[in-house]
Amino acid sequence: MAKTSTRPRVNRAPLHRLRQPKTTTNRQASHRRSHVKNATDSAVRSWSSFLWGYLVSPIIGGALVDYYGGKRVMAYGVALWSLATFLSPWAAARSLWLFLSTRVLLGMAEGVALPSMNNMVLRWFPRTERSSAVGIAMAGFQLGNTIGLLLSPIIMSRAGIFGPFVIFGLFGFLWVLVWISAISGTPGENAQISAHELDYITRGQKLVKTQSGGERLRKVPPFSKLLSKWPTWALISANAMHSWGYFVILSWMPVYFKTIYHVNLREAAWFSALPWVMMAVLGYVAGVVSDRLIQNGTSITLTRKIMQTIGFVGPGVALLGLNAAKSPVIASAWLTIAVGLKSFGHSGFLVNLQEIAPQYAGVLHGMSNTAGTFAAILGTVGAGFFVDRMGSFRGFLILTSLLYFSSTLFWDIFATGERVDFDGTG
Repeated sequence: MAKTSTRPRVNRAPLHRLRQPKTTTNRQASHRRSHVKNATDSAVRSWSSFLWGYLVSPIIGGALVDYYGGKRVMAYGVALWSLATFLSPWAAARSLWLFLSTRVLLGMAEGVALPSMNNMVLRWFPRTERSSAVGIAMAGFQLGNTIGLLLSPIIMSRAGIFGPFVIFGLFGFLWVLVWISAISGTPGENAQISAHELDYITRGQKLVKTQSGGERLRKVPPFSKLLSKWPTWALISANAMHSWGYFVILSWMPVYFKTIYHVNLREAAWFSALPWVMMAVLGYVAGVVSDRLIQNGTSITLTRKIMQTIGFVGPGVALLGLNAAKSPVIASAWLTIAVGLKSFGHSGFLVNLQEIAPQYAGVLHGMSNTAGTFAAILGTVGAGFFVDRMGSFRGFLILTSLLYFSSTLFWDIFATGERVDFDGTG
């Protein structure tokens, strides 16, 4: 009779299966951290180079815009950044530092774009229509992001990785030729404008307040007086927060979808393009609503505060939703909401630059843009630090939401829609 052992059998297969997922998970985590680190390094180098260039030019460019007008400065700026874009493949083939130098040059040239745009809107539109004009102009900016994100993979698949640089650079040169030949710096310089339309624009600009003869532009802007007023700091704070969110989203969301949801680069381009379309549409809607509020009697100050509050609180809440999303579809929806509502700020601080100091709108825009660039560099590098050290975007998204909420409070306390006396003794 065979003996029957009373010792219980140990089934080792389940233990093996229990151990295996842990090993697999560790390998996946290690691979993921390595991928994130590589993406972090390349993204930080590229964007930081652009932003360091963008840091240099806004104040000087803004002063030039106030002195020479937006048409001329914009033409030089676009020509220079088109050249930098076109030369990028040649520079990249020789050395990393030469390529990064073209990124710096690109940033320097692009630093004059928004001050030039604001100057043209100030000259061509009455005050009660400027929000809509800025909304249309900024819609072009966002649609440019969208077109670039969607076309770049297609161009690269046919013309190689440097194809987009060459094609976009050439289109930039073509744009400059059209801009120089078709655009006038002021309505009075345009031979095709009717007397009725010219009268409407100039009358519309006088609906609120006019500049006296003594308010001529100084060659050296009064920086100390500009910085001595709280509305200036409200603009600087708003631009800084706007730039922080804008560049973090623009530079990190494709990486975010790649690392968190394993969406390939082509799909990430589609995910990233959709929010910019929403930003263009809602930015125009916000401009129309803003102008309508002013035309119906709402004070300019209250209108700007309403628009900017939506432009900050909306993205802050949406980023918290993005942080909690469990699928790429839900995450894309929250990202779209964040970027779309962010565009309400174009009818807040961006138009407000023209209102508190029309004679210094360019240099004031440059000052706030410089602060915004510092914030963008800090945000881009900060996001990389969080991803590299913590392997997650979550902590940084929460921080960005809190900054949105605090910036809203600062804006609502200190912003004004009335003209500020920067030339007087007060």
